[in-house]
Amino acid sequence: MKQNKNVFDNVLQLIGSTPLIKLNRLTADFDGEFYAKVEAFNPGHSSKDRIALHIIEEAERQGILSPGDTIIETTSGNTGFSIAMVSIIKGYECILAVSSKSSPDKIDMLKSMGAKVYVCPAHVSADDPRSYYEVAKRLHEENKGSIYINQYFNQLNIDAHYNTTGPEIWDQTDGEITHLVACSGTGGTISGIAKYLKEQNPDVKVIGVDAYGSVLQKYHETREFDEKEIYPYRIEGLGKNLIPTATDFDVIDKFVKVTDEESAHTAREISNTEGLFVGYTSGAAMQAIKQLQEEGEFKPTDKVVVVFPDHGSRYMSKVYNDKWMEEQGFFDSETAVQSTIEYIK
Repeated sequence: MKQNKNVFDNVLQLIGSTPLIKLNRLTADFDGEFYAKVEAFNPGHSSKDRIALHIIEEAERQGILSPGDTIIETTSGNTGFSIAMVSIIKGYECILAVSSKSSPDKIDMLKSMGAKVYVCPAHVSADDPRSYYEVAKRLHEENKGSIYINQYFNQLNIDAHYNTTGPEIWDQTDGEITHLVACSGTGGTISGIAKYLKEQNPDVKVIGVDAYGSVLQKYHETREFDEKEIYPYRIEGLGKNLIPTATDFDVIDKFVKVTDEESAHTAREISNTEGLFVGYTSGAAMQAIKQLQEEGEFKPTDKVVVVFPDHGSRYMSKVYNDKWMEEQGFFDSETAVQSTIEYIK
């Protein structure tokens, strides 16, 4: 077949080069221009495709991974899906330790991609043998010929976004970006993008989004790990109960904390105003922008880029499910966006 730019050898060639989409209705009264880096346009529907491909191909280059080997990872769902997708194409086995906080949709998707999944309790300490960190380590020790991606403590996590996402955003904004707003979980996305952008223009302001119940904001401000900050929260892939070395705190200017409820409503609001069906962490990132606007962070001349990390289909049993929202007590807000279904008999 004659090759052209719309024909690809496999799905992995579609990773990266995601669009930057201007936000219009949701930010109509805000100061500045606002653009979303929509990572759901990756074939695995999240930004984690980038790190999965980069880390696995680096392991191949180093000769520590061969066809038939097993890849093991700790994941809240998105990284696991991306690793499973890459594993299928490259011929690896895939074992994933997943937090029980991950939506049933994410867990079902991992199973559908042929991964062996271990669901671990979410609200235990990081060093508890039942935590998904420790379970992944144990599985790695038990499976000869395996590699452990270990995204929370892997410099390649940062490198993947330094090499791709950062340059894409710089080019798409013609170097005019003034603010980057991104959620921080492992920290690889925000750190890699920030490192690249600040090398081009040190004045670009980088704002991380954290969850209440996470230790990241306080650690950024004090460089002290405060276990008292930790308590259960619902947002997936955001915040941490440990300090990931894949987070470069020096390139982040400040953190903003957001609530579970407001982030859930804002995710729904993005869908209903911009037509972008995005995930829970995208709602969290946009909620941070709302709060920053109220604080007077932005000027009319600013160009703000927010990273929307994944797709709304992974949260159908959570933020896009009215019953789940009601069970969390999230429909007590006057601003709640509820769905309307009428059955004709």
